Amino acid sequence: MHRRITLINSAGRSRHWSVGDDAPSRIVFSSFFKIIRHTFKAEIHELGEDIERVIIDRTATAAEFLELLAHLSDQFVGDVIFIRDGETAYMSAIGRNGGRVLYAMRDDDLRFYLETHGLIAAASVAAA
Repeated sequence: MHRRITLINSAGRSRHWSVGDDAPSRIVFSSFFKIIRHTFKAEIHELGEDIERVIIDRTATAAEFLELLAHLSDQFVGDVIFIRDGETAYMSAIGRNGGRVLYAMRDDDLRFYLETHGLIAAASVAAA
């Protein structure tokens, strides 16, 4: 079974990420936002097919997140989630017309997304 990659950019392990063999995607952790930014500025035609989502967990500013979105290759169709302090988040995803759409997420929306995709166990988000 080919599992796609979830890139998680997190400075700390404040969440109980689902990293077992039964997780629906392979999780790759990075504590440096610069690595994520350079990955997406590079040509990622092949890598973009394997990356399912990128989660930036309190390691970048809103301006850095928007700059990352501005440099995404058209080949990348995965979700990009930016989690701010206080558990609010924004998600950039492909819309019905093929363009990117930016969604604001409340803390329960974020928890639902992470649980639904098997990235955390239900009710396992620790307080920041």
